[in-house]
Amino acid sequence: MAEDPGGELGAFQAEPVLGAEDPAGPGTPSPPPGAWKWSVVYLCVYGFMTSIKPGEPFITPFLLSSEKNFTREQVTNEITPVLTYSYMVVLVPVFLLTDMLRYKPVLVVQGLSHVAIWLLLLLGTSLAHMQLMEFFYGVTMAARVAYSSYIFSLVTPALYQRVASYSRSAVLLGVFASSVLGQLCVSQGGVSYGTLSAVSLGFVSLGLLLALCMPWPKRSLFFNRRQREKLAAAAKKEEATQAERDSMNPDLAEGKAAEGKAAEGKAAECKAMTAAELPPELPPRSWSWCTRSWRQSVFVQMLVEVTGVVRVPNLRLWCLWWVFNSTGYYLVLFYVHILWNKVDLATDNKRVYNGGVEAVSTLLGAMTSFLAGFVKIRWNIWSELLIGVLTALQAGLLLLMGTTTNIWVCYVSYALFRGFYQFLVPIAIFQIASSLTKELCALVFGINTFLGTIVKTVITLIIADKRGLGLDVHAQFLVYFFYFALLTVIYLVCAAFVITRHYRNQKVGGASDLAPPTELTPTATEAEARSDAEPHLNGKATSA
Repeated sequence: MAEDPGGELGAFQAEPVLGAEDPAGPGTPSPPPGAWKWSVVYLCVYGFMTSIKPGEPFITPFLLSSEKNFTREQVTNEITPVLTYSYMVVLVPVFLLTDMLRYKPVLVVQGLSHVAIWLLLLLGTSLAHMQLMEFFYGVTMAARVAYSSYIFSLVTPALYQRVASYSRSAVLLGVFASSVLGQLCVSQGGVSYGTLSAVSLGFVSLGLLLALCMPWPKRSLFFNRRQREKLAAAAKKEEATQAERDSMNPDLAEGKAAEGKAAEGKAAECKAMTAAELPPELPPRSWSWCTRSWRQSVFVQMLVEVTGVVRVPNLRLWCLWWVFNSTGYYLVLFYVHILWNKVDLATDNKRVYNGGVEAVSTLLGAMTSFLAGFVKIRWNIWSELLIGVLTALQAGLLLLMGTTTNIWVCYVSYALFRGFYQFLVPIAIFQIASSLTKELCALVFGINTFLGTIVKTVITLIIADKRGLGLDVHAQFLVYFFYFALLTVIYLVCAAFVITRHYRNQKVGGASDLAPPTELTPTATEAEARSDAEPHLNGKATSA
């Protein structure tokens, strides 16, 4: 199966949310200057090492080889669908537990799941073993959000853009190096698929050790903020009360220093209190969401504010793109290696170029994502048309992949298909994140991913699963073609409506409320200027 380095939830770290609040919350001291650098280096090394799985592009050929001897129908209709189902089941719990448990436990679970995947692939012999392997693969995909979110605990928002680019680049570099290494081992070294899987097991085991040694953050986005905010507010209130008393009693000036020391001691004692020792009005941090004050929790407030997203046309468009186009994209990634195996029944492992194609497509996707940052158009006018044209091109590539008998045509079409999708990903991230705070942005992307997973599960159950139609892989790709063709028609109809309305308003002399051309990466000066004029969905200033 193909691997997407960013992941659906992991992708949103590619763009910063400017103007977001400090994740540490008020009253939390900032780390010493430069203290974050070694933590970031460690995180990048971890991301790189966990991406080194040279056997991953060759999992499907391994299953279909004489070493495992599973049939193509079993892999297509009984084994691969489990990945989609498990991803849907574990996505929401992992998303919530990542924040509640502050990232590290979920990263450890991800490392254990990686180890379980390759152990099952090496030692498993039955259909149930391979289905369990796909279940753990779904867990690792859902747990990618922990790596993407861990960065919030390391640096302040001012450094987020730079560090996010470092961590994502480390993952992309790891996937590229892994694919190249796997291809060289198979084509030049004559390494068997089993040996390649054993090498992958060694790398993911090292990644698990790195996860175990990773520091445990003290803060997170949603569930670990309220206690800290209340403690800070209580400390400020006590300081204000003390200052007022001092001003009303000038004769006690000599005792002011002593009282100050006592107050400092009390504050230190308050900081050292464990969750069990907190007074009733300060519930334990990890369980504040299930007390009587759950309605005031940050997470619930974010859920309420999400309803405002659907009322903004541009946000609604890109959220729908994220849901429906990502669904088709990941279905193609899940089944494309099975298609390649059917188009080219290579008996010699050296003629299987899955690793090389994945390396090229990863590099092409990184390049198109980079180029997307320089696109400067009036997004409120041309977004639908841009999406429609690229979706039409993807539909054509899917039709070509589903009908050709030339494996190299399949390879090139797949690389271009991924490149078009990766071109739109940073645009979608920018369009969504530029109007939301960091917390709300993470929640919106989580909801989008979950809705996309539901659509993906329904399609898989109907067309791929043995209990549904159980179509072969060529028929599935024709279905994906019609799916993208339908999306193309919808996007182009919407584009015609938006463009016609715009030019009609210009002809009648009406003022256009559409935004001027903007780049995906506006300068700080532009962001500050816009923040004074544009309201946030949650009432805060926009800084995008």
